[in-house]
Amino acid sequence: MARKLSDALARDVDTDLGVLERLVAPAGKDVVDIGCGGGALVRALTGVGARMVGVEISEQQLAGAIADDGSSGARYLVGRGEDLPLPDSSVDVAVFMRTLHHVPIGEQTAALREASRVSRPGGVVYVVEPLAEGDYFELVSMVEDEIEVREAAARALCDAASAGLDRATTVEYDVALTVASLAALRARVVSVDPERTAMFDAREDELGAALARLGEPGEAEGERRFLQPMRADLLRPLSR
Repeated sequence: MARKLSDALARDVDTDLGVLERLVAPAGKDVVDIGCGGGALVRALTGVGARMVGVEISEQQLAGAIADDGSSGARYLVGRGEDLPLPDSSVDVAVFMRTLHHVPIGEQTAALREASRVSRPGGVVYVVEPLAEGDYFELVSMVEDEIEVREAAARALCDAASAGLDRATTVEYDVALTVASLAALRARVVSVDPERTAMFDAREDELGAALARLGEPGEAEGERRFLQPMRADLLRPLSR
């Protein structure tokens, strides 16, 4: 049976930002967010004093982040995790926030190697990956089953030494998330990969039934609450 929000917790419930701040202390540092999506993490870390670069695979994928950025001073660049558009030793922190498993299988070690390359001596590579378990994972797996890519990302992390990295610290925690409606779930799932739109729409009725069944009721009518298990890995470049 899936663990509910009201159960005794084996992991701490935290936020991705809270764990990152505790393990990395990004204030005053040069940070690259690899696979920055809509730019939420870029904006959050800029707000605590980090000097941010957001990287996405296309101008289209960056459009929302740039539109919502305001005048933060962050930079946005087109590039891929396995071929970062940054010089050697140019950042203090390279972040993959739920994005390593989106790097093509076979290229994930190369992406970690690139993160190591752009990190300064004394810098860190910080990787957060959702664990393939729990009600929310069951729900979104109806649109795209990510078990294979997540397992590949886990293998790349286990073999971090081949990417020039030492896996120094691993922390597991839960993130509490609320889905207000089926439309809100659609927006969340499709924002990660627009190609998921057709599958979501084809299974909309099944997804609606699953959303009503999984998780726990929220405060508002139709709202559902979930715990998503996460793992954060702090890696340090090996001497070079």
